[in-house]
Amino acid sequence: MPSQTNEQALEALIEKYLAGSTQEERKEQADLGETPLEYITGNGYYVGYSTDFNTKFALDEKHFWNFLETSQKEELEKLKKHSDYKLRVLDRFDKLVKKHGVLHLLRKGLGVEDAHFTLFYEQPLESSGDTVKDNYLKNQFSITRQVYFHQTTRESIDVVLFLNGLPIVTMELKNEWTGQRANPHAINQYKKDRDIKQPLLQFGRCLVHFAVDTSEVYMTTKLAGKGTFFLPFNKGNNNGAGNPPNLSGHKTDYLWKEVLTKDSLSNIIQHFMRMDGDLKTPLSKRTLFFPRYHQMDVVRKLIDDAHNNGTGQTYLIQHSAGSGKSNSITWAAYQLIEVYPKNMKVTGAKALDRPLFDSVIVVTDRRILDQQLRDNIRGFSTVKNIIAPAYSSKDLKEGLENGKKIIITTIQKFPFIIDGISDLSDKRFAVIIDEAHSSQGGVAAGKMNQAMGAGEVDEVEDTQDKILQIIKARKMRENASYLAFTATPKAATLERFGIKQSDGRFLPFHLYSMKQAIEEGFILDVLANYTTYKSYYEVEKSIEDNPEFDKSKAQKKLKNFVEKNPQTIKTKAEIMVDHFMTKVVAPKKLKGKAKAMVVTQDIVAAIRYYQAIRSIIKGHNNSFKIAIAFSGEKVVDGVTYTEEQLNGFPEQDTKKNFDTDEYRILVVANKYLTGFDQPKLSAMYVDKKLQSVLAVQALSRLNRSANKYGKRTEDLFILDFFNSADEIKKSFDPFFTVTSLSSATDVNVLHDLKEHLDEIGVYENHEVEEFVDKYFCNVDADELSPIIDVSAHRFNSELALEDDEKADFKIKAKQFVKIYSQMSAIMSYEMPAWEKLFWFLKFLIPKLIVRRAEDQLLDDLLDSVDLSSYGLERTRLNEAITLDDALSELDPQNPNPRGTHGEEEKDLLEEIIETFNDRYFSGWGDTPEESRVRMLNLKKRVTEHPDFIKKFLENPDDQNKLIAFQKIMDEVMAEQRRKEINMYKNYIKDDVFKSSLVEQMMRVVGRE
Repeated sequence: MPSQTNEQALEALIEKYLAGSTQEERKEQADLGETPLEYITGNGYYVGYSTDFNTKFALDEKHFWNFLETSQKEELEKLKKHSDYKLRVLDRFDKLVKKHGVLHLLRKGLGVEDAHFTLFYEQPLESSGDTVKDNYLKNQFSITRQVYFHQTTRESIDVVLFLNGLPIVTMELKNEWTGQRANPHAINQYKKDRDIKQPLLQFGRCLVHFAVDTSEVYMTTKLAGKGTFFLPFNKGNNNGAGNPPNLSGHKTDYLWKEVLTKDSLSNIIQHFMRMDGDLKTPLSKRTLFFPRYHQMDVVRKLIDDAHNNGTGQTYLIQHSAGSGKSNSITWAAYQLIEVYPKNMKVTGAKALDRPLFDSVIVVTDRRILDQQLRDNIRGFSTVKNIIAPAYSSKDLKEGLENGKKIIITTIQKFPFIIDGISDLSDKRFAVIIDEAHSSQGGVAAGKMNQAMGAGEVDEVEDTQDKILQIIKARKMRENASYLAFTATPKAATLERFGIKQSDGRFLPFHLYSMKQAIEEGFILDVLANYTTYKSYYEVEKSIEDNPEFDKSKAQKKLKNFVEKNPQTIKTKAEIMVDHFMTKVVAPKKLKGKAKAMVVTQDIVAAIRYYQAIRSIIKGHNNSFKIAIAFSGEKVVDGVTYTEEQLNGFPEQDTKKNFDTDEYRILVVANKYLTGFDQPKLSAMYVDKKLQSVLAVQALSRLNRSANKYGKRTEDLFILDFFNSADEIKKSFDPFFTVTSLSSATDVNVLHDLKEHLDEIGVYENHEVEEFVDKYFCNVDADELSPIIDVSAHRFNSELALEDDEKADFKIKAKQFVKIYSQMSAIMSYEMPAWEKLFWFLKFLIPKLIVRRAEDQLLDDLLDSVDLSSYGLERTRLNEAITLDDALSELDPQNPNPRGTHGEEEKDLLEEIIETFNDRYFSGWGDTPEESRVRMLNLKKRVTEHPDFIKKFLENPDDQNKLIAFQKIMDEVMAEQRRKEINMYKNYIKDDVFKSSLVEQMMRVVGRE
């Protein structure tokens, strides 16, 4: 007989694994026609039969009543005085499940008159007593194939899983060998062919619905007809979507072997699933959360590792944007407070009453996590008051000392509120760090470790002993475990939190890659439509002298001067607004709500862009507004600006107001480039150097899906005026799949750096010793200043150091502080001399003054040149940047000390300008002289046009003036098309060329 490869074969396979045998096999084995309920083999499931399914109340009556009879007979007896007691129970169940959903009833039970029924006995903890363990065994999990759920027709669902008679999982199965797949066939079956008005399929009556084939799994918690949104529930394959080959069965057998087992589903119901909102919110407006596979997997692996290995562990979780990190963190935080160590030392009868961790501290800058944790706890735990926010030193101290189980603090506050914490080294902590790379730099991490360890230093007279205590306090103590979540781990993050491999590499503990998130549709591919521009300039000398400058530095200075020039910014701003109006606003992207972000080099450029774009928008009578975001005050062209002043509303309202339909464009420099979540962002205009982590984080502001607005990858646009496609690819590649570190940092670099710093003579050893001695004796600051000031004066005035030598010393001092602060927490030994120098240099560096004569000369360079022309060429139009699938490896941080640059290459000003123009102006295909001739000829034609004086020069209205000039240019170019055919073709076909040429010509004729 040939193999069975249809849907029924897959049904039978799942049933046999969960229940030990199939319906058909049991019918053959049983003497009677019905298998006894008590007969259980396999993985703890009963075999169910569709004939026992009540379509009106959507439950398996046989198992429902048997569960109540066998587990809560006394409660049931209270109702049996009524002849219709079953109907009373079912009616009450129906009313409450329609109001609150089945998850609520599984957790809270069912009250009927004077009886109360537990509908699900929770999975016991290690500390649970025998009663809890015995009750858990009373639960009846069952699997039923071909459940005829419709009240009037013979519609059926392939497989339904029940818990004590209540449906918790439905599955539509497909087999690829019959030409059917989970996506789209099983999904479409749920969306189009199933009557969702039937009780079984109503929202909240069932926990989750799976579309399954032999290769992929999809899930949803809410069936809504054609509007149903199914999420992938796959393990991932080759760091992308799908599932890997399975040598022992179907690719998807993890679903029934790992996820749908009795213990696994119990764990999910108790510790993962939640319904947002409160009981007052209508059920139809609430959302039911079932973990995605990687969320469930990472939390379970973290809990298992903590259980087996205890405290003192580090975990790096590399989860991409779109992974649902907030939920993963909240689930991990709650479950960590319930972890018990595998090998506890039993010192008393109640030893098992103490979990592994006394408290879980969540370090984040996202206040939303606070509410999510509280929502989760409200549903999971009978004890509500176990979370404490800590936004001040007092809050954190009281929370830790009072035994709060989960404490939430912000990245910004954490480094400043550690000092007042009392000694907590007798307690054990799990520290969850949200976006590890931004919160774990240097001293902040040291202070965190100090708080988790020895706390305040004991009163010890010997300075050496004090230093050794501080070193130990700043290390990752054995009484704390660290869980670092980030999408873009840096080398230092991998070395601190990653898992060291046998070959010396460091890898994350768990991965959900950017590639998988994109392929599964949780984020959009921001590199799919990437347009780059190359700028072309011509500068000319404005002085007679011909001084020498460092060639490479002068080139960078000139480029920066041109790119931030108000005229240049105006040209680029016009391109940005034109693109936004024609490609985003006019096509009504995202149902007419799409927004854009302009990323600029610094606050000065941001303010100039804001002014230019606002002027253009106002001139075109557009109805939307523009906002700007920057911190503090900034003086530009003699005027002091603030974000609040320019926007017309308080700084804290910028994010909220930008979310409204009134504001469509946001101009930024550094603010909002990370951690800013605005799903309606559709376009980004980049005029800033972006590289490595910053490039990924900044451009990823666009990747948030917005199903509400139908946001798709083709709705995204990036116009980059600064970076090349190759540069962006280089930044994204390390974080597209799994990120690794090739080897550990060579700590010997600290020996080399210290030796160099010691030789210069800026400080004496006794000064370092004296400063550290006093600093850790908590003396007043006025006793510390003289020690530092002596060394600073020596550096700034006494030592005969050249400017480059001073710069080199300061660079190396900063390197020493940075590397030691990162390495001290993970070194297996102590170096008191390094520790002392670290603290001394931290206070000395800010007082070291480095004045470079060359820097002043370069500033003078800008007074020696003028910008005579500027143009843009589009070098890449809406093309995808393809990333590499291979494992990416980062190099160790700062493997060798570095100082200032080598010998400078001097060039005369004229040669520098010529080189600059050859490099940046030659893109037009002309020499600078040919371009001048062409511009002069055009100028002559424009100024001789009959409308030039009356409609342009004498026109008082700026908008009409611009329109008139545009018309003049169109007519002049049309007349010149035979003589300048190539130029004319570019003019009519390339909007960028046209706008640049018009802008240049307006400046030329405006000089007269």
